[in-house]
Amino acid sequence: MTQRLPSLNALRAFEAAARHLSFTRAAEELNVTQAAVSHQVKALEDELGMPLFRRLNRALLLTDAGQSLFPEIGEALDMMIAAVDRLHREDRSGELTVTTMDSFAATWLVPRLGHFRKAHPDIDLRITISDEAVDFNRVNVDLAIRYGAGHWPKLSVERLMTEEVFPVCAPLLVDSEPGLKCPEDLKHHTLLHDDMRVDWRMWLMAAGQPDIDASKGPSYQHSNLVLQAAEQGDGVALARSVLVGNALAAGRLVKPFDVALPVRFAYYVVCPPANLGRPKVKVFREWLLAEARISDAAGRTAPQALTGRS
Repeated sequence: MTQRLPSLNALRAFEAAARHLSFTRAAEELNVTQAAVSHQVKALEDELGMPLFRRLNRALLLTDAGQSLFPEIGEALDMMIAAVDRLHREDRSGELTVTTMDSFAATWLVPRLGHFRKAHPDIDLRITISDEAVDFNRVNVDLAIRYGAGHWPKLSVERLMTEEVFPVCAPLLVDSEPGLKCPEDLKHHTLLHDDMRVDWRMWLMAAGQPDIDASKGPSYQHSNLVLQAAEQGDGVALARSVLVGNALAAGRLVKPFDVALPVRFAYYVVCPPANLGRPKVKVFREWLLAEARISDAAGRTAPQALTGRS
C-alpha cells in the first residue's frame, strides 16, 4: 500500500521553521502569518504522530524526530525547486516545434526566419509541414499556423493575416505578344491552377470575362508550386496576396490587372490556451504577429497593377 505524503505546504513550513528555529521568521520568508506556520507544523506533527519541535517560552528546538527529518526534507525541497527552475529555463530556450502549411512555410515564413534567429538565438525552431488539423494531445507541437475560418474549439485562436487573390505572371508575359493589357487578353494565355477555394472561374466572373474557359491549364497541389511555374513564364497564376508578396517585391512576378477578390478564409495562430504563458511560445507568437503587421503594411504600399501598359 502506498504511503500518503504530507502536504507540501506543511513540509515547507516545517523546513523553514526548522532552519530558522522560529515560526515568526519562517512566516516572514513564506509570506504567511505566524499562526499559519504554527498550524501547518501542528498538522504535520499530528499526521506523523510525533512532535517535531520543543516549544519553549523563548526558544524553538527540534526534537530527535525533527532533527532526523529536517535535512532530508530540505534536500528534497531544494531538488524540487531546482527541477522547476530547470524546466522554466528549458522553456525559455531550446527547441520550439511549429507546424504550418507547405506553401505558407516556403513563401512567407521561412524567408523571414533569419530575423527571428538573430533576435532569439537560444530558441531552435523546428518547422513541420501539415495541412491537417493538429491534435496537440497526440503530437509534439507547441504552436500551429493554420488557414481556414478560425473555428478550432478548445484552442487559442488569433487571426494572423487576411488575404485577397489576383492574377500574377512573369514580367515578360505582360509586354510580349499576345500581351496582357486587359483581362480579356487571358484567353490567349495558359491559366495555372492550384487547390485554392477561390478559383479562376470566380475571378473571371468578377472581371467581367465569364466566357473565358477557366478549366484549361495545368494544376498544382500547392500554391508555391503554381507561383514557381508562373515565375518561369509557364502561364498566369491566381495568387494569394500573402504568399506572393516576396515575389512581387523582388519583381519576379507582376500584377497585370487591378481586379482582386477578398477571401473569406484567413491565416491563424493556434495553440492550447496553456501554451500561451510559455516563454518560447509567447516570444514566437509575438514575433509572428509583428511580422504579419509589417507584411500587411508592405502589401498596401506595393506597386499598383501594370494595367494599361503600352
